[in-house]
Amino acid sequence: MRAAAGTAPPRVLLLVPARTYRAADFLIAAGQLDLDLVIGSDGALPVGGHSVVHVSPSNLDASADRIIALGMSFDAVVAADTPMLVLAAVVAARLGLPGNPVEAMAAATDKAVQRHRWAAADVAQPAFRIVPPAAAEDSLRQAAAQAGFPCVVKAVSLSASQGVLRADDPAAAVAAAQRIRQILAAAGRPGDEPLLVEEYLAGPELSIDGLLCDGDLVVTAIFDKPETPEGPTFEETLLITPSRLPGPVLAAAVATAGRAARELGLTCGPIHAELRIGQRAGLARPAMLELAARSIGGLCSRALRFTAGMSLEEMVLASALGRPITTPRPSKPSGVLMLPVPRHGVLRAVEGRGEAAAVLGITGLNITIPPGQSVHPLPEGDRYLGFIFAEADTHAAVEQALRAARRRLRVVID
Repeated sequence: MRAAAGTAPPRVLLLVPARTYRAADFLIAAGQLDLDLVIGSDGALPVGGHSVVHVSPSNLDASADRIIALGMSFDAVVAADTPMLVLAAVVAARLGLPGNPVEAMAAATDKAVQRHRWAAADVAQPAFRIVPPAAAEDSLRQAAAQAGFPCVVKAVSLSASQGVLRADDPAAAVAAAQRIRQILAAAGRPGDEPLLVEEYLAGPELSIDGLLCDGDLVVTAIFDKPETPEGPTFEETLLITPSRLPGPVLAAAVATAGRAARELGLTCGPIHAELRIGQRAGLARPAMLELAARSIGGLCSRALRFTAGMSLEEMVLASALGRPITTPRPSKPSGVLMLPVPRHGVLRAVEGRGEAAAVLGITGLNITIPPGQSVHPLPEGDRYLGFIFAEADTHAAVEQALRAARRRLRVVID
């Protein structure tokens, strides 16, 4: 929806971290909506002539002051990715713009806070324990035993499955915690960060993307994960939409995700929820794993093709501007295959890209790490090699195309 002739286009402040997959898609979306875009970033970005202001998500007040000092009026503030979420809330509050409370956005970036909020509200989730940073090995073993084996040990502040390990016994839990502490140190996280130890839930996993409008969740996409990870690491690979799970199960999952978001204090904007469907008392019951106050990560939104013609990023920007969002419908089954890094080393090449792209049903292939860079698999790594996209008349054909394309790629790492 473009601005009417003779009227100034809406001005949006888009906060973009330097390390993100999302910048280009949001810039394209802003162009489609004819927005006057101002970029706030903590690094150099190719932003196509838009105004840019330097901000730092680690210095909220100074960054907000710098934005206020621009003397510009804005119609909305949008964070393109996780590191900018809290800053977006701070700036929106300072400018008197609609948005989520700062406390709610902070809660959505802390897995320990999420667990406590959901426990207090009786939102379905795994059993868990919070382990303080100075806890002795005996305390960690006890926490793992209370959560039950197998369990999952997590960093509370990282995302994209970084710093997440399954442990099948007490010794493995201790080893996982030590390894995650090293990952946190390498990521520059504070030394006083606790760890989360939680019950491992077996069963199918799905993700729900949606937009909150006055607390109500409008679902934009539900992805099945045919290759649900079981550990010891939890890299994601296949995502297929729309979901093939039974209608009542999906309705329960959507209701759980919406309630989980509201219990964090979120009322507007995008959410990305991860759930597993476990069998309890003979019934399939959804349980929350995690929730982020942003849309789906990486380049995964490019798998979504809506009949209305809007991209997911256009919907996020339109929603931030208060424009009504109708429930989107996917045009046909589609999916994305995320390519995890297979081992440590220096990436030399990803061969076979032409062969992979030629597979029937493949609509796109993006390798996102250039040759010559050091790469690290999960749980140390925080990047994927790239993304493959497919669309077909059936879910099975989408899966088949993505798997066939993956087999044609040859990753060369020294």
